[in-house]
Amino acid sequence: MSQPTILQTIVAHKRKEVATRRELVPVKLLETSLYFASKPLSLRHYLLRENGSGLIAEFKRKSPSKGWINQYAPVERTTLGYMQAGAAALSVLTDAAFFGGKNEDLAVARRFNFCPILRKDFVVDEYQVLEAKSIGADAVLLIAAVLTPAEIATLGTLARSLGLEVLLEVHDAGELARSANADAVDLIGVNNRNLHDFSLSLDTSLELASAIPDSFVKVSESGISNAAAIAQLRGAGYRGFLLGEAFMRHARPERACAALVQELAVLPKTAAFAQNLA
Repeated sequence: MSQPTILQTIVAHKRKEVATRRELVPVKLLETSLYFASKPLSLRHYLLRENGSGLIAEFKRKSPSKGWINQYAPVERTTLGYMQAGAAALSVLTDAAFFGGKNEDLAVARRFNFCPILRKDFVVDEYQVLEAKSIGADAVLLIAAVLTPAEIATLGTLARSLGLEVLLEVHDAGELARSANADAVDLIGVNNRNLHDFSLSLDTSLELASAIPDSFVKVSESGISNAAAIAQLRGAGYRGFLLGEAFMRHARPERACAALVQELAVLPKTAAFAQNLA
């Protein structure tokens, strides 16, 4: 019998974790959160701002492949620094077992920031969508590699009924073709990380760009570390750029973000990017 992949291990653990949390914090208790009565911010809108950076700056303490990246970074200072530096949005990891995050990280980020926040986790159950709303998220991540098209439709429809936007993450053309559901998804993110060997290549985003319908905002994830890469991705039609480790490996992640925003500010807009703005 073959050993389960890291993704399969994470998902199996997540299903058990969600079952436990549902018993400890019932849905009716989640619905008492003040965020259930508030209107979320639009991740799409912030990424499409003409003079915006398009950066989705991520708060991530560790990863399964790299271990601890920045174990003691303070959530408040880092996320507020990201926003003040010019990030268009935030991404906060809430998975504890594999990424060292927790729901409270996002709740803290929400209290101190006025830009959209993506809840980054392995969503496999409707409970997690309701939970995302209750802690102040504006958008949720759905990963095509761990969900069926029917599950994406169900989870995405629920999220949108709560005012949350949905970022669908794909890794290849097959996932894109079977999972891009305009009725349940707002943005499509291409993860440049190979799930089998964890290698990174921007070619993944560049090869899939033309296959993503223009009705979705295109987001490139992972493996982006400099302004030149973002310029290339902009030229291919991407409007969102999710960076986590590139910032978090610095002692002051928010300063690394600010330096990249300054580099982006002086880049000439490509013809393709200018056309997308029209």
